[in-house]
Amino acid sequence: MADQEQADNRLALAKLRQEHEDYDAAINAMIKVGCDALRVQRMKKKKLAIKDKMTQIEDQILPDIIA
Repeated sequence: MADQEQADNRLALAKLRQEHEDYDAAINAMIKVGCDALRVQRMKKKKLAIKDKMTQIEDQILPDIIA
């Protein structure tokens, strides 16, 4: 993998991690306030999609090598 491509992947991963944390904080706040369960469920689904993207990028950065 080229250095520039790896740097781009690391930057994208950092942004996704921040977005994931933001969703986590928002979900916790919504639960404390007693927000609609459907809204909380939708936010959790978006958070999970971000986690999936993070995993995909992490796999590109550190591929699973069979020894």
